[in-house]
Amino acid sequence: MDFQKEIKIYFSARYPLIAVVSREEGRIVEDIRLACEQTQRQLLTWDLADFFKSHTKGLSAPKDIKDPLSALEKIEQLEGKAVIVLPDFHQCWHLTPKVIRKLRNLAQSLKSSEKNIVVTMPTSQIPEELKDDMVIVDFVLPHVEELDAILKQITQTNKSVDLTFTGRQKLLQAALGLSSNQALRIFSKVLSSNGIIDFRAIDMVNAEKKQIIRESGALEFFAPSELFNDVGGLEVLKEWLRTRELAFGKEAQDYGLPSPKGILLMGIPGTGKSLTAKTIAGLWRLPLIRLDVGALFGGLVGQSEENTRHALKLAETVSPCILWIDEIEKGLSTGGGDGGTSLRVFGSILSWMQEKTKPVFVVATANNISLLPPELLRKGRIDEIFFLDLPTFKERKEIFEVHLRKRKRFVTDYNLEKLAKVSEGYVGAEIEQSVIDAMFIAFSDKKDPSREFRTDDIVEALTKMVPLSRSQSDAIDELRRWLDEGRVKSASFGGKQQAQAHFVKINLSKN
Repeated sequence: MDFQKEIKIYFSARYPLIAVVSREEGRIVEDIRLACEQTQRQLLTWDLADFFKSHTKGLSAPKDIKDPLSALEKIEQLEGKAVIVLPDFHQCWHLTPKVIRKLRNLAQSLKSSEKNIVVTMPTSQIPEELKDDMVIVDFVLPHVEELDAILKQITQTNKSVDLTFTGRQKLLQAALGLSSNQALRIFSKVLSSNGIIDFRAIDMVNAEKKQIIRESGALEFFAPSELFNDVGGLEVLKEWLRTRELAFGKEAQDYGLPSPKGILLMGIPGTGKSLTAKTIAGLWRLPLIRLDVGALFGGLVGQSEENTRHALKLAETVSPCILWIDEIEKGLSTGGGDGGTSLRVFGSILSWMQEKTKPVFVVATANNISLLPPELLRKGRIDEIFFLDLPTFKERKEIFEVHLRKRKRFVTDYNLEKLAKVSEGYVGAEIEQSVIDAMFIAFSDKKDPSREFRTDDIVEALTKMVPLSRSQSDAIDELRRWLDEGRVKSASFGGKQQAQAHFVKINLSKN
């Protein structure tokens, strides 16, 4: 619901205490001022620095009221329809117990009046004593229309902008997730740096936005850069993703399709789960945001839950986007040693995954799915669970091709058939490392320091390596049992029988 519409409903319903959660104090006061004009209410503000101020023509503000308790007493004495905004008043709650007690008393007396107290603050944590009397309202970050108004404010003349309609929309889409002040600063910086706002502004906005999102603590922003050609194999997973590539567009909405919710990629370490998450963003041309679950946990009571709520709301603001939760089992494996904090954080993420309406596609990766509770794995929260196993012969050839091209070598100079055969039982990360090790072997050759690395160098590197399929065979067999029981879907094989045949071949090669 639009904030002005929502706040007017609270005013007319005589909600005495309203907490608005946001750092955008200026926008909040302006929207409340407009709501007061439309409902013929007086508007006053009081804070610890400047005390009472009037925002209504012809209304004088009370003088020399410097402490919060006296300010609350004065509010009680005001006559008529009025809204009193108290910026950062959460700092006053614990100055003295009398402040909270007075707020509770006011909550009762204001119900029979037409006065409302609005507290603006950056956190949703309120004292336990006020939870029954105070309603909490989230003030969302600017939408595209509001960002466009800020852009128009910065660029007073047409000569300041050189963007097509589509280019302008892409710039505004890139700016989603910024506060109005942040957007104003970044647009001004672009104009000062380039003298004009053109296609270069999108990259500059993404660079600034990346830093701002990182400063949020638990989120890291990635611009889409990886391509599906950077991942070898996984044809079933790739096809699944291709069929949903257009699912976030208007045509899909008009067709009646819901936005995809997300996937869980489980399997052996080094099989490309994290890389796949990055390539989805590239395929769908959506921003990728990585959620560091460990960074959500804070030392203060309620801080972890607040961090979680803020991070998920920020992800929704920049939607449509990909939210990548890497090694989710490490961050959300629950235990009893933290007073239930991890359970509450996990519950908040589960509820959000179930109820979210914004197009945020979750890509969670896990190496040990047994550590995850069953609530995460059921349909409705994620669309599919894919198992990434040891690569097949064909996939190993593709992986070698990817990493040879990545290092600007001609694939035809190498015997891919031999490499794929020798590397049976190796994961993609081990194959990549064998190419790197081969480069070191050739580079350090004292007889011919300038020679190129060859197929035999890669084979030598592979033989010196102990693959995970041997060192962690028991853990890998446990993971495969999920696929064998039909609880997950193979990312590489179209059917269960094909997957089982591959497992038998791998097990025979190990023995």
